Amino acid sequence: MSKLIYIADDETNIRKLVKTFLENDGHIVKDFENGDLLLEEFNNKECDLVILDIMMPGSDGFEICTKIREKSTVPIIMLTARDSDIDYITGITLGSDDYFTKPFSPMALVMRVKAMFRRIDFEKVQNNKNESPILKFGDININTDTKTVSHLNNNIDLTPNEYNLLTYLFENKDRAISREELLNKVWGYDSEIETRAADDTVKRLRKKISQTNIIIETVWGFGFRLKEN
Repeated sequence: MSKLIYIADDETNIRKLVKTFLENDGHIVKDFENGDLLLEEFNNKECDLVILDIMMPGSDGFEICTKIREKSTVPIIMLTARDSDIDYITGITLGSDDYFTKPFSPMALVMRVKAMFRRIDFEKVQNNKNESPILKFGDININTDTKTVSHLNNNIDLTPNEYNLLTYLFENKDRAISREELLNKVWGYDSEIETRAADDTVKRLRKKISQTNIIIETVWGFGFRLKEN
């Protein structure tokens, strides 16, 4: 099934190349030379996925990502010419779902897009399996219908990836989960290069649930598991 994808990049060659590859994969793609134009179109009609360059004239990719996250949980992939941990952490913290460093293979990006859509379909199947929309562990509740997480009736604000990771841990609370399984089920891909995505998300989650009686315990050399304090 074709998806509607928006891409913003001021480098015309890259933008058009990515657009061609995604269209050849069956998607409907609208491209924009800057993030402000993409945001204007997004406010008129939401798409299924956003691809944002970080360095653009006008509002940069981080600013556009922040504005989109104020109203939507649409998957967002960030593109950057700088292989910088600061860029990576900033993008993920603001709510982006993935990160590609230029130069990159357009086919690799297409495969990552496919993985994202598989992950979204997986979430829908998992949600449909739950007879009750409420997942409980310790003093945290997750409502899978409203995608909200609460502790003693107070909401815990999570990014989409943080929410998906915590939900998956809740659904598998009786066992340890490997990093590879988390990457495959939460992000939709399995790669040793990307294991830091799981580790960084867990670090942020630990801070956000530090006032609860739940901890995310590291299983050395393997992954993570939930535990009550």
